[in-house]
Amino acid sequence: MTLAADAPSFVFLPGAARSPVILHVPHSAREIPAEVRSGILLDDEALERELDHITDSHTARIAQEAARTAPLTPWTFVNRLSRLVVDPERFPDEREEMRAVGMGAVYTRTTHREPLRADDTDPGPLVARYFRPYAQAMTDAVAERLAAVGRAVVIDVHSYPAAPLPYELHGEGPRPPVCLGTDAFHTPPELLAAAREAFAELGETGLDSPFAGTYVPLEYYGRDSRVSALMVEIRRDTYMTEPGGPAGPGLPRLASALAALVTAATA
Repeated sequence: MTLAADAPSFVFLPGAARSPVILHVPHSAREIPAEVRSGILLDDEALERELDHITDSHTARIAQEAARTAPLTPWTFVNRLSRLVVDPERFPDEREEMRAVGMGAVYTRTTHREPLRADDTDPGPLVARYFRPYAQAMTDAVAERLAAVGRAVVIDVHSYPAAPLPYELHGEGPRPPVCLGTDAFHTPPELLAAAREAFAELGETGLDSPFAGTYVPLEYYGRDSRVSALMVEIRRDTYMTEPGGPAGPGLPRLASALAALVTAATA
């Protein structure tokens, strides 16, 4: 559950020179550096339960299998630390709606809205140590794809529980096997159509429910249409035992569907 303080907090795996696709896996890890663990109020047993609920388990493996089998290998950016350290997909300021439930870039509440850190925790040091380097590395990754092939396609790989958790702000909506999160500026219709086709055999493919939006580095967000983005949210009971259990036979099918989306996005 701990990672050495000097270990890289993310890994960027190279793909084919001609591929515009970056598979982004921000929430798959459970590791927490020792100095960060000391600021978390939960005991070890409660922390393990929280990690079961909050971690997008096995999504790194899904992305890895998709990258391995896609005809043109995508680039893959994987967070090696738990989102309980920092959540790299949150806005680091007042724009982030999840601050309302103590889940901005640095969480102070759990999935069940219980105390995770002290209310007066200063997020600044964690943002500086982990959030900003991660954001810069993703910005650089997108810049490299733009320079190499003239466009970038960020496919965000997530999962979510079959039943809503108390922290969810929009948990009352549909919970399909695959939810596609979109952005009006960065998700072109052809990318959305390709995703619906790729995941069609897995059952219903929903749109922006229970989770909406996409991840785009702030330098490009709302500014550069050469950066396309789509969030893929996979309902966990389709491929694993909840919460936090082993992967099941659904995982290879999901990896194959994701590989098909990568291939379509590369064309």
